[in-house]
Amino acid sequence: MKAIEVTGKIDAEGNLVLDQPIQGTTYPHQVRVIVLVPEQVEVEAVDPDDTPVEEIKASLRRALQQAKAGQTRPLSQMWEGIDAE
Repeated sequence: MKAIEVTGKIDAEGNLVLDQPIQGTTYPHQVRVIVLVPEQVEVEAVDPDDTPVEEIKASLRRALQQAKAGQTRPLSQMWEGIDAE
């Protein structure tokens, strides 16, 4: 017996739906399935100091527009006013 690891979801009717089709094998044939379900729903920790992705994208767009318009500063001026130890 050959093992193939895939991911998927269990739908509302209890059916297993794979994220991707299994390649390299002929169908149909009987298979054994072991379903591993997390004991608790894993919630991604949100760091309040993280900048939201949309805000970062908007900042990058503004910076690109400024660079294209020639609104830049010399690198030597960028460290002015920053206390680095």
